[in-house]
Amino acid sequence: MSEPDKEDELAGTEQPFVAHLVELRDRLIKAMVAIGVVAAVLFLYPGPGALYDILAAPLVAHLPKGATLIATSVISPFLVPLKILLMAAFLVALPVVLYQAWAFIAPGLYSHEKKLVLPLVFSSTLLFFIGVGFCYFFVFGQVFSFIQSFAPKSITAAPDIEAYLSFVLTMFIAFGLAFEVPIVVVVLARLGFVTIEKLKQFRPYFIVLAFVIAAIITPPDVVSQLALAIPMCLLYELGIWAAQIFIKHTKAPEAGATTADS
Repeated sequence: MSEPDKEDELAGTEQPFVAHLVELRDRLIKAMVAIGVVAAVLFLYPGPGALYDILAAPLVAHLPKGATLIATSVISPFLVPLKILLMAAFLVALPVVLYQAWAFIAPGLYSHEKKLVLPLVFSSTLLFFIGVGFCYFFVFGQVFSFIQSFAPKSITAAPDIEAYLSFVLTMFIAFGLAFEVPIVVVVLARLGFVTIEKLKQFRPYFIVLAFVIAAIITPPDVVSQLALAIPMCLLYELGIWAAQIFIKHTKAPEAGATTADS
C-alpha cells in the first residue's frame, strides 16, 4: 500500500524540472545569440583593431612622442583585439543577458519581490556601466599622466598590448564592481541581514575598508586609489538612502489583513 503512495508523491515532479531546464537552456541560448549578434556587428564596424585603438587611446595620449604599444607574442596582434571584441560585445549585450536572467526567475517571485528585483537589475547594470565609464574617461587619464611624470627621461615607454589588456580588464572589473556598493547595501538591508542604523554605525569602518580595497586593487599610485575609494564612500551613503526607500516600497502585503468594518 505504501508503494503507490510514494509513486503518487513523485508523480509529475520530473516534467516541471525538465521544463525548467529547457527554459534555462532557451534563456542561455538567447543571451549567447545576443552577444554573438553584437560581436558580429562590432566585427564589421568599427572592427577589432579599431576597438583596441579606442581602448588604448588614454595610454597612447600620455606616451612620449613617437612611442607605441608593442606585441611580444606572435599571435598577440590577433588574439588581443579578438578578446576586446568579445568583452565589448558582452558589455553591450549585458542588458539582454540580465533580462533573460530576470525572465527566468520572475515567475517564481511574489509581486512585492518583483518590485525589488527589476529595479535592482536595471540599476546594477547602469551602475556597472557608470563605473567602467568613470574608469575609462577619468581615471585612466589621471593615472597614466601621474605614472609618466615619474618616468626617467632615459626610458622610452613601450607597453605590451597583452599586459595593457590585463590591466584594463582588472581596472574595469574593479570600478564596475565598486560602483555596485549601493546594490549590495540595499539587498542586505532589504533581506534583513542588517538594519539601517547598523549601516550608519558601520560608516567609519567602511571608509577604512574602501581605502584598503583601493590600495590592494589599484596600481600603487595615490590618484587611482583616491579615485576608487572616494566614490565607494559616496556610493555607500547613496546605498543607505536607497535602502530606506526600497524597504518602504517593497514590503510584503500584510498576511493577516482584516477586512474593513461594514
